[in-house]
Amino acid sequence: MSLPRAKSVDEYVEWVRQAVFEVADLRDCLEFEMEDLARFPAFLDPLQEGIQALYDAMKDGSYAFGREDLPFMDLAGKYAEEIPFHTLLKQINETHRRGLDVGGDDA
Repeated sequence: MSLPRAKSVDEYVEWVRQAVFEVADLRDCLEFEMEDLARFPAFLDPLQEGIQALYDAMKDGSYAFGREDLPFMDLAGKYAEEIPFHTLLKQINETHRRGLDVGGDDA
C-alpha cells in the first residue's frame, strides 16, 4: 500500500507549509524540555533547513517534482522515532517523487 499523495498543488503546498510549522514547533518543544542541554539533536537543523528550502523553492517558483527522494528524507528516515510528523514528510516525499494524485491512479 502506498502513501496518499496530494491531490492538488494547493494541498501539496499546504502539506509543506504544515511541515515548516511542525519542525519549528518541534524545535520550540525541545527548547522548553531541554533547557539544560547544550544543543539540539543533530538532525534538527538540517531537517529544518531542508524543509524550509523546499517551501522557499515552491514560493519562488523554482521547485520541480523529481524522481529522487527529497534531500532531508535520509534524516527523516534515520530519526523517524524522534520526528512526530514523519508520516507527513513521507507523504510530501511520495508526492514529490510520483506527482499529484489527480486521477486517483496509484500506478
